[in-house]
Amino acid sequence: MKTLTRKFYKRDPVQVAKDLLGKILVYRMNHEEISGRIVETEAYVENDIASKTLSRRKVFGQLTSQNCGTTFIYMVHGNWLLNIIAHPKGGMGGVLIRAIEPIRGIETMKKNRNVENQRNLTSGPGKLTKALAITNELNKTDVARIDAKIAIIEDDPATFEIGSSHRIGVTHDLPQELRFFIKANRYVSKP
Repeated sequence: MKTLTRKFYKRDPVQVAKDLLGKILVYRMNHEEISGRIVETEAYVENDIASKTLSRRKVFGQLTSQNCGTTFIYMVHGNWLLNIIAHPKGGMGGVLIRAIEPIRGIETMKKNRNVENQRNLTSGPGKLTKALAITNELNKTDVARIDAKIAIIEDDPATFEIGSSHRIGVTHDLPQELRFFIKANRYVSKP
């Protein structure tokens, strides 16, 4: 297993959001490893009205490029959302992990969500954090460390087509499409 390096996250959040597709999100919960392939992301960029970079400048704004590759977990509408800080030096931004395709720990995910339908386990950012039992206690976790509770690792290169759209649930979105997903993957929240 090889984690993505900090350098991977010290780039434009839009490119990081695209490049995270197909990578494996691993969460070590108690004595179990739960994992899934990242199939949907959203980029949040500097001067983005929908981003926490403006409304909570203290969170992204105080994080230097040394903190790229760390988690930023916050609550929206009663759901914890898992973001990864990603931006070039001197910038601000991050990537929301919107959905994963479950790989390991599926029974634990079902128990955590009290859901039997596997397709419905992690097909949305709130569903994902509930299935993996991720809370803000894991805020500022360094995902570039292989021994971290949350890590993002490389996988064998796969061929897939990337789709894009405007972000979901964003009232004042930017003109460019900043939501990215693996086309035809059944775990994407919305095609």
